[in-house]
Amino acid sequence: MDTTQHRSLRSLEGLNFFLADVQTGLGPFLAAYLASSGWNPGRVGYALTFGGLVAVVMQIPAGAVIDAVHHKRALLAVNLGVLVAGAFLLMGHLSPMTVYSAQFLIGGSGAFLAPTVAAITLGIVGAAAFDKQFGKNQAFNSAGNVFTALLVAYVSYKFGYRAIFVIAALLAIPAAVSLFAVDAKQIDYARARGSINDHGRTEAEGLFSLLKDGVLLCFLAAAFLFHLANAAMLPQLGEMLSKGSPKAAAPLMSACIIVTQLVITVTAASIGKRAAAKGRKPLLLLGFGVLPIRGVLYTLTHAAGALIAIQTLDGVANAIFGIVSILVVKDRTQGTGRFNIAAGSLATIVGIGAAMSTTIGGLLIQHLGYRASFLGLAGIAVLAFALLWLAVPETFSDPAASATPGTEVELLATKRAFAQ
Repeated sequence: MDTTQHRSLRSLEGLNFFLADVQTGLGPFLAAYLASSGWNPGRVGYALTFGGLVAVVMQIPAGAVIDAVHHKRALLAVNLGVLVAGAFLLMGHLSPMTVYSAQFLIGGSGAFLAPTVAAITLGIVGAAAFDKQFGKNQAFNSAGNVFTALLVAYVSYKFGYRAIFVIAALLAIPAAVSLFAVDAKQIDYARARGSINDHGRTEAEGLFSLLKDGVLLCFLAAAFLFHLANAAMLPQLGEMLSKGSPKAAAPLMSACIIVTQLVITVTAASIGKRAAAKGRKPLLLLGFGVLPIRGVLYTLTHAAGALIAIQTLDGVANAIFGIVSILVVKDRTQGTGRFNIAAGSLATIVGIGAAMSTTIGGLLIQHLGYRASFLGLAGIAVLAFALLWLAVPETFSDPAASATPGTEVELLATKRAFAQ
């Protein structure tokens, strides 16, 4: 690795830290914010669902745009600015128009942020080194989430919920600095989309080729069920806590998020390495398996310490899914030139599941209570685990799936790693 590439990768890791997956933090805090402002669970669910639906509509077009655009740093910068605009709107009066406008901006920009970072990563390091570097990216991203959650805990307690959204705007400054410290010349356009590169000529298979991949389709279905069960759990916890003690809800939510992100920070790099050495499915089964356990445990206690401890399961599940799901997509699309649009399809499925989850969860709470809602979500999680176990085989069976197209040195290195 030359000095310029090393510097670009360190800047990329800094970018992941400061981006800090702001939407993950905004979702739970927005739910608690709206609930403490008098919005009932149904209205909260609809508002969160709207943001999720915007992201769903944008994911596949975003993937196509990321595949096509050569200037990926500029694309990321524009969408970072849109995200900040959404955060600023939430600092004002919480009318339905304001909340839904903010959700539109946040959902629309979120469809570009993480996928563009993944494409830049693939474009810099190539497929053979992607597993390891993507794991590092997620570790820095989660460390950023811990930092952000600590800030939010302090700021919300001292200055109220509105000040939370100042954090998102402030983090955009160092994120932009890190972004433009990445050398644009290091981002290979062909590699960034997982395409065939034959002596400088880039080709891409037709989109219909993705629809013929039964393994990919089954995995997308399992991912849908996973997020149908997962997405509503933490926001519901925030709503439940805010009803009993509004002032203490935000710090406790911050503690829950910190625990989740600490688990991801500590495990992400090793998950990337282990997925490259041992395969994807064992890790995925572990991640899917802890989700129903988490849902059941939420019904057994409201003690702050116990709820925070339960969040370690959330960290395990999200660390594995966030990393390994993208590696599965890479395995199934390597050489097709459709990595980003396939990743967009995964994000679309995830977004549909997450959007439906908050609505279903809100309605269950309204009619049956929090306990029934958590148990219902846990039941869906069991279905997700069963589908993954029975219908999705190991995708890392072919060592060539982790090699950069047309690069024999990387292919040989991958074969040796696979053999070990």
